[in-house]
Amino acid sequence: MRKAIGTDRRRRPERILEVLAEIDADIVALQEADRRFGTRAAVLTPHLLAEHSDYQAVPVAVRAASMGWHGNVLLVRKSAGITACSPIHLPALEPRGAVSADVRIRNRHIRVVGMHLDLSGLWRRRQAKAVLDHLADGEPMASVMMGDLNEWRGAGGCIQDFGRDHRIAETGPSFHAQRPIGRLDRIIVSRDLSITDCGVHMSAAARVASDHLPIWATIR
Repeated sequence: MRKAIGTDRRRRPERILEVLAEIDADIVALQEADRRFGTRAAVLTPHLLAEHSDYQAVPVAVRAASMGWHGNVLLVRKSAGITACSPIHLPALEPRGAVSADVRIRNRHIRVVGMHLDLSGLWRRRQAKAVLDHLADGEPMASVMMGDLNEWRGAGGCIQDFGRDHRIAETGPSFHAQRPIGRLDRIIVSRDLSITDCGVHMSAAARVASDHLPIWATIR
């Protein structure tokens, strides 16, 4: 969400909430949700979420003013249960991270990871391994990984690593929001889940709210 700075170069976090309301997802992964410097303050403040959305933030922040970890945030319905959560430390030259949560929605349990990987292909593959190792080390559970992989290729690299034992949603290009040509953002699910529908959300609000368009998937 580029810290809520839209393609018109204005910071308007309420537009992010407008787009989320349009999509109406049960679980949301955001990247670049906290400011990068200083106190790393959240852009979507607790007041905005509480008063103007049906979402709660998964409590993975390690800084008092932040909502996420290295800008990665998971949002779930206020009616959902969060049974476990943690930041995932990724090997990196520049600040990068991922976040994980075990969520209960309508008596169904799912493990979710939100991530933002490196610009370097070598570090992306190391980070993908760290995320996959995190999933493998935990209690077996149906899982969904979402985020900006920064991978321009449709195959090879970290796409090959994630796709070895998981399904990757064919959502389509999401970057740049004004003229999408890159499939940088991905939704990846474990083999015990099915992707029944997926795509890119291309509303007028989404085209101006950030430099990336949101991607979505319906999962069974």
